[in-house]
Amino acid sequence: MEKILGTRLKRAREDINLSQGAFAKALGLSSEYISLLEAGKRTPSFETLLKIAGYLNKDIAFFFDERKPAFEALMAEGAVDPAARKEILRFRAYCEKYLLLEDRTGRRLDLAPSYSHISPERLAEEERRRLGLGNEPIRDIFGLCEINGCRIARHPFPDESRIAGIFVFDPERRAAFAAVNAAEPPGLQTLTAAHLYAHYLKDRAESPIVDNLDVVVEEYVSLYPPREQFAQTFASLFLIPRSKLQELIEKDFRARNLDYEDVLFLKRYFGVSTRAMLRSLRGLGHMPEAKFVECFKRNPEEREGEVFGAATGNEERRSRTLFRKPRARAVPSDRFRLLACEVEAAAKKKGERQPPPLKPGGSLE
Repeated sequence: MEKILGTRLKRAREDINLSQGAFAKALGLSSEYISLLEAGKRTPSFETLLKIAGYLNKDIAFFFDERKPAFEALMAEGAVDPAARKEILRFRAYCEKYLLLEDRTGRRLDLAPSYSHISPERLAEEERRRLGLGNEPIRDIFGLCEINGCRIARHPFPDESRIAGIFVFDPERRAAFAAVNAAEPPGLQTLTAAHLYAHYLKDRAESPIVDNLDVVVEEYVSLYPPREQFAQTFASLFLIPRSKLQELIEKDFRARNLDYEDVLFLKRYFGVSTRAMLRSLRGLGHMPEAKFVECFKRNPEEREGEVFGAATGNEERRSRTLFRKPRARAVPSDRFRLLACEVEAAAKKKGERQPPPLKPGGSLE
């Protein structure tokens, strides 16, 4: 029991980037005592364990539960519906191939800091500051997640599974992965990626996390646990900084009422869906409820094409009763492709048997 507790304690401390000395000082304990706990040579009193768990924002059970590996837990009976199991196996294979490519190139990603005791608003601000983003739009959320240690695949899941995305963290290999449902529209994929990134920053110890489509819809997320509400608030603020949105409105639109075409302009500027932009404008008080409801019901693609020449493709899904959804394919990340190319080039240079190429669908077979 002491060994499990020590391992979990060390992992949780490292996740928030604290040395043993700084951690001990914060708890009013000695660094020697923390060292003994992490080595499995001491067992804390219940009061000390409560203090440690409270500081790390963990349940006490976190330090003792014998947890299954993330993918094993995902495949457990009842964890996901049968329709999704086949796709999750493919996602697992992608993750293993990704780590293999990193090992062969020597380019293993480091983890971003892990946060606790922070509001979603503050986390969005802190992370933007840490990454040097200021309040400008994020042009590639998928690439940003990747270079900060959360490897992303856009992977199709069947409609009946109603999966928006999956987050998986392997603590032994210190590797994080997210699968974004490639069968959903690009705008929803962008929001899902930011939502999963919040889980990566704050909830990685709770892996695996399977997000239902409803958790990335503001009107339904309140029905889900606080963890999901936190992630969705973070995603919205991370993608659409309120300070920048307010600045644009004051600079260009001034005091006049916003038209639907203004909404389309702003959503293109931030690279999000029209509905996400409408929700942000409503939250800032620039979109009266009646106008919000009217605009929310509209399909923006036709009007966007008329005004701007082409839609960005970031819209919410249209009704499946009226439109046939095209078959989605798995899309590996740009970094995955780059590593595969590097491995292939190295093998060719050495005259070795080259690894199988990437197939059009995106997986390395």
